[in-house]
Amino acid sequence: MAQKPSTPKGTRDFTSEEISKRNYIIQKIKHWFEVFGFQPIETPSFENYETLMGKYGEEGDRLIFKILNSGDFLSKVSDEFLQNKDSQKLTPHISEKALRYDLTVPFARFVVQHQNEIDFPFKRYQIQPVWRADRPQKGRFREFYQCDADVVGSRSLWQEVECVLLYDRVFDALKLSGVNVKINHRKILSGLAQLIGAEDKLIDFTVALDKLDKIGKEAVLAEMVEKGIAAEALKKLDPLFTLSGTFIEKLYKLKELLKDSEDGLTGIAELTFIHDEAQKAGLKTAALELELTLARGLNYYTGAILEVAAPKGVDLGSIGGGGRYDDLTGIFGLNNISGVGISFGLDRIYIAMETLGLFPESLKLHTQVLFVNFGNEEAAYSLSAVLKLRAAGISAELYPDDAKPKKQLAYADKRKIPFVVFVGEQEMNAQKFTLKNMRTGEQKPVGFEEMLALLSN
Repeated sequence: MAQKPSTPKGTRDFTSEEISKRNYIIQKIKHWFEVFGFQPIETPSFENYETLMGKYGEEGDRLIFKILNSGDFLSKVSDEFLQNKDSQKLTPHISEKALRYDLTVPFARFVVQHQNEIDFPFKRYQIQPVWRADRPQKGRFREFYQCDADVVGSRSLWQEVECVLLYDRVFDALKLSGVNVKINHRKILSGLAQLIGAEDKLIDFTVALDKLDKIGKEAVLAEMVEKGIAAEALKKLDPLFTLSGTFIEKLYKLKELLKDSEDGLTGIAELTFIHDEAQKAGLKTAALELELTLARGLNYYTGAILEVAAPKGVDLGSIGGGGRYDDLTGIFGLNNISGVGISFGLDRIYIAMETLGLFPESLKLHTQVLFVNFGNEEAAYSLSAVLKLRAAGISAELYPDDAKPKKQLAYADKRKIPFVVFVGEQEMNAQKFTLKNMRTGEQKPVGFEEMLALLSN
């Protein structure tokens, strides 16, 4: 019985039309990466197990795809690990490699490994697939592309300003207006934790706070209490839940709330600078929004944290994110190298643009002209013209078989090829081509130069 074909859960095939649309997004992102001075690199699809593990927190480690060692991998494992049946302890002994979870940790490894070959500050961009053993849902896949831009070797806040501007320019180029670049700061979150005496529970505190939009204030507070944060202390957070006004007005009110926290005040000062300079530079389509519940990636983000929300009318999570990670290269032995970077979620951007109808119609066109095949002699005459058209940048094909013309025209119609060319004995004798417009049905005999001019318009 034949096996039913399928793709692994959380992965997809892409049609030629989908590839054209994805490449359109990638080309726009890549253009702006290079305009902003970022240089391309690539890293392997899989890394050493120890390179990735422990860098993303407990949940992130769980979502990393591990690769089984080659050969009889169990023969090299002691009976102690096999009998305990503890998968977490067994895994490092049977899996020396893992698929990359993101592009940031491999980049940190790259910087440390190549530190004597690169110039700091080093600005790199990377557009490659990553893998996560996540539960698939709309806009979330187990294999997906990230488009990252990072700069390491500078602590300057101008880099954060550049990140905001880069987001804005890319989304403007894609005509994806109405995106919100949400921003927060690790030190503000630390200051809030200090305010309620929960410095040792920063992660628990921020994980709960991050759920405010989804489960509401009471449920968030209940979760914090469950994690061991005193209910009485949580009353100090009341002003946080009613914070309103402009970006700067919110920061002013927050400054009063965190007046006794050095960390909190530092975070507020840095966000003020980033906001003010980004506004002076001019944002074309994005809005910069203060989001105090934003707490992504606290295992390595140390300063500003960024996340991009899709425009209204698009039911998606974030379509980009990033932040400052002062200590990331330290995990590989290179200290005092500060970094900041952002990522574009290609797959979610694709869904947003498809939902809003933002892809140009021209992306659907590939082959521009098809030469109908009436036999070997006519095909040879046609191929000569096909080669000249290709040399001039025109996408042209010769139908491979001398099938019935009706079948060949149906093929052109299904593929939405706008022009077909007929070549018979009469055309060859006159050194002409009969060019047919498939949209209007109009056809006429033309010389090569006239055909080239018509197809070039």
